[in-house]
Amino acid sequence: MLTRQQLEALLDERVLVLDGAMGTELYDHGVGFDRAFDGLNLSDPQLVRRIHRAYVDAGAMVLTTNTFGANRFRLQRAQLADQVPAINRAGIELARQAAATRPPHNRPLVAASIGPLGQPLEPIGRLTRVAAKQAFVEQITALLDADPDLLILETFGDLTELALCAEAIASVQPDAAFVAMATFTDEGKTLFGHKPEEVARTMLAAGAAAVGANCSVGPQGLDVVLERMRRVPGARLCLSPNAGMPQLVEGRYVYVASPEYFGEWALRVAGQGVHMIGGCCGTKPTHVARMVERVGVRAPGPADAPLSIELRDQSADSEPAAPQILSTFDEKLRRGEFAVSVELDPPRGVDAERLVMGAVALRRAGIDAINIADSPLATARMSPLALAVLIRQQVDIEILLHVSCRDRNLLGLLSECMGAHALGIRHMLCVTGDPPSLGDYPGAKGVFEVDSIGLIATLARLNRGEDANGKALPFRSDFHISCAVNPTADDLPKEIERFHAKVAAGAQYALTQPLYDPQDLQRFIDLAQPTIPLVVGVLPLRNARHAHFIHNEVPGMAIPQAVRDRMDRAGDKGPAEGVAIAREFLTAVRSQVAGTYLMPPFNKFEMALDVLNGLWQA
Repeated sequence: MLTRQQLEALLDERVLVLDGAMGTELYDHGVGFDRAFDGLNLSDPQLVRRIHRAYVDAGAMVLTTNTFGANRFRLQRAQLADQVPAINRAGIELARQAAATRPPHNRPLVAASIGPLGQPLEPIGRLTRVAAKQAFVEQITALLDADPDLLILETFGDLTELALCAEAIASVQPDAAFVAMATFTDEGKTLFGHKPEEVARTMLAAGAAAVGANCSVGPQGLDVVLERMRRVPGARLCLSPNAGMPQLVEGRYVYVASPEYFGEWALRVAGQGVHMIGGCCGTKPTHVARMVERVGVRAPGPADAPLSIELRDQSADSEPAAPQILSTFDEKLRRGEFAVSVELDPPRGVDAERLVMGAVALRRAGIDAINIADSPLATARMSPLALAVLIRQQVDIEILLHVSCRDRNLLGLLSECMGAHALGIRHMLCVTGDPPSLGDYPGAKGVFEVDSIGLIATLARLNRGEDANGKALPFRSDFHISCAVNPTADDLPKEIERFHAKVAAGAQYALTQPLYDPQDLQRFIDLAQPTIPLVVGVLPLRNARHAHFIHNEVPGMAIPQAVRDRMDRAGDKGPAEGVAIAREFLTAVRSQVAGTYLMPPFNKFEMALDVLNGLWQA
């Protein structure tokens, strides 16, 4: 194992050409993206060794092992978490075997690849720093036991996680040589908004022998990253871009950047201060061979060599703070008056005319806001944002948009929320979401990259003018952030704990699950002592069958026996009895809550109006 000083000396002596992609090469050999590529170190070592050997034959000076995702969190998805040590050790051995086919004086170095854990850290995600570091230590220990020449940290989008990985290395073997590479967007920043020079300074201070970028975009897209990292004194740089942007050709992904193009690029950046050059997704042994041919045996050029690119400092962009929008719903919550919202579920098809007309009728009746659910019970429906826009085109009414973490990763959630903000929608109900197994596509996979607490924290940061990682932004949002709470949860202490976590994360008011017994609400208030307004959920029952279905088949909901008995006795008068029960409940709890949101079954918004008409007449 090289020390940091030994690797730095080697990099100062000559430019090292790394190998190319492993994952896309495995894909081209027929391994699907649904497989755990790292597990092939044990299940198909011949294939992995053959790919390494192709890069050796191409002249690569550094082989990166097939261990990028060999941590317990990623391997757990393939039920391989108990094989972390074996998979990582096998990855080193396979690269060693391939490297040994060249004479000792010309043998490539073996770099143990470590990638991100595949789960976002707190506060965005649920993965704690302690658990993350333990996972890194486990993988690093296994890799170092097999004695690689160096470690290479690749494709990190979160500088905090990258620094945590370096911290784990220091705790296992403080003098171990490692290279740290982040991935950048086409705007020249990490997914969490870190600038290249910030990544370089942080990782050099953490002990990296070289810093740089991999994956990201194509070679030209890393020019800005290179220029900004070159500003950091003493930084030895490593670049390993994708072979351009992929395109789907006859069912397979194809990358368009040619080996000749990569060769010319490698020659150029070698003369501009880059010490290590390689390729990521889509690059093949032919790309590596051309880079080796063009770079040859040469020392890296001066770090101040001119770059032929036009730079634009995106951090200098500025946008005015978003104007604050107040609605009747906002004003009533602020003044302590009783606010009313009615929930409309998006249609299962593409025709929303009835719902738009329903929203018009509700507004005329004095309703303050419309709640729009996000595919409740994991059923496929029209986008709630699309329905919100259609409603707002016809009626001036506040929208309370449900945002579920089930279907989108953090990037998708941010895009959805910022798009809603631009369309004038400010109220966001952050929910984790029902699992797909409940819905009409049980084979669909949920995302759940963050939960409702992480989403609340993210929106609260945007309101403070910060991105998801706490970095300053040139704008501030003015979201009104709400959370869901279930006063009848089976594990009420746990529910209350999560409720307080949501408040601490930035929730400004809470909407309860549908309730039927005033004592359930009172018990929750007594135990939770809420410090934010509560808007109580009410779902008028349609008939006895509806009541029994909710009680017995809908997770997290309970209907008292006395209410179910009333619905049984109501027979054909079920809707009227359901309205009466809802009205009685609201009359009993009205003084304890800031408002209500009614969930008429099957979008029968007339039932909501019946409940409220009776309530206002009482």
